[in-house]
Amino acid sequence: MLQERRLNSNGEQYVVGPTGTPLTLRDLPPSDTNRWVIRRKAEVVAAVRGGLISLEDALEKYRLTAEEFMAWQKAIDKWGMQGLRTTRIQSYRD
Repeated sequence: MLQERRLNSNGEQYVVGPTGTPLTLRDLPPSDTNRWVIRRKAEVVAAVRGGLISLEDALEKYRLTAEEFMAWQKAIDKWGMQGLRTTRIQSYRD
């Protein structure tokens, strides 16, 4: 579901991030991110869902597969941010 586009006081487009705070393009993880903690995964999902960055751009920028991104999205939808914990993945499988 796409969120309404909003502008902050600096004129930057933002969406509401996974922690409820504004998330701009500057706030997204760097493109060379190797350590994908829960918050970073959730930020990328929120940015795509909110239209801040396209799915195609996110996949290219972060060198992700569509399947990997969709797994993050599904985990958030089903279990919230805690579903993104890689160390507990077996507990969350169907």
